[in-house]
Amino acid sequence: MKYNYCLYARKSTENDEKQALSIDSQVKEMLAIAERDELKVTEVKRESHSAKNSGERPVFNELIQDLRADKFQGIITWQTDRLSRNAGDLGVLVDLIDQRRLAEIRTYNQVFTNSPNDKFLLMILGSQAKLENDNRAINVIRGMKARCEMGVRPCMTPLGYLNDPNHAKGMKKITLDPKRAPHIKRMFEMSASGISGRKILDWAESIGFKSRSSEPLTITVLYRTLKNSYYYGKFEWPVKSGNWYDVDHESIITKELFDKVQKNLGRVPKGRHHPKNFNFSGTLRCGECGSSITAEEKYREHTDGTRKRHVYYMCSKYTKRQCKQKPINERDLIPQLVSTMDGVNIDKFLLRKEYEYEIDKYRKYSNELSSKYQKEAKEHIDVRSHMKYVVANGSPEDRQRLLKNLGCKLFLKDKYIFLK
Repeated sequence: MKYNYCLYARKSTENDEKQALSIDSQVKEMLAIAERDELKVTEVKRESHSAKNSGERPVFNELIQDLRADKFQGIITWQTDRLSRNAGDLGVLVDLIDQRRLAEIRTYNQVFTNSPNDKFLLMILGSQAKLENDNRAINVIRGMKARCEMGVRPCMTPLGYLNDPNHAKGMKKITLDPKRAPHIKRMFEMSASGISGRKILDWAESIGFKSRSSEPLTITVLYRTLKNSYYYGKFEWPVKSGNWYDVDHESIITKELFDKVQKNLGRVPKGRHHPKNFNFSGTLRCGECGSSITAEEKYREHTDGTRKRHVYYMCSKYTKRQCKQKPINERDLIPQLVSTMDGVNIDKFLLRKEYEYEIDKYRKYSNELSSKYQKEAKEHIDVRSHMKYVVANGSPEDRQRLLKNLGCKLFLKDKYIFLK
């Protein structure tokens, strides 16, 4: 009986699993065997995915479905470990053989049919592949632990250090980066003296400090650096495991300097003991660089002795330190936001149902709606009008909740609000 075969070729995407032949080489070799043995290969399936976990390979899952649908009766592949390196997928293949939906599995030197010996051998080879995978994981973990005990963290060194390329793999020496290490040390010294992260970032930008990928330093990377114990000679591996190791190379800073920086970073800035909840914080983004819009308050003394509060919204410059957008006063922002509600698609408004029951509460503030609107649009007018009321007069929590659930994004550019 002539069977329809599917040629399955796989190469793992993980670095720790190696195979002798690439996907193209597997296909070429197995097509030659199919021609020699006069096998009918009706489809070739290629996949780049690890086989160590069951059910995670989309192309392999498609192959199983095709076998159950009787599209193929046989599989031809380079080796059995191309099909499975786990017990789950191996069991599925054996079940298909038992159900007579899979008549044959052919490799470059073996044929597996629905005979007890063939199925037993198939399961032995599949179990061996799983054993290799499990042992490989154990060996990798053991190797990482050995490196930690030697004082080498098993991952890329942070900014300020270099891997010496003149040593064998696994034995590379860590050295100080002569270009970045002095600047990293200066950042710690500046932070220890009480200089803010933003000012340190401005200094780093002024001297042209760049990451390995030639990107400017960001505030997130800066604080991650200032909190990294590796710089004074200690590291934890795995992270949050409680296992600490000493580095075997020169450190950029001392433990005393690091502790002083941590003390300053943990200190609450003066006047910031109670974070302010501004009306529209967290609801807008910068139309120039995409950073979030932040807010701050300022007080002005008037000639009559009164003191007036002003709230300004401005770009946080998180993604672009050179962003040129100027602050806008909240009193100028609110009318724009109210007008913007006319452009919101109410059908996509995520809180529409919730706001429908609040419309009656709003009607006491607006007894009459303009007769120019059509009667069938009245429901939309009520919801939209209530949205405007919340933006103009609601509490900070209500304003933030409404704007965050519009189903669209609000951007601020050149002191102008627009929807996206």
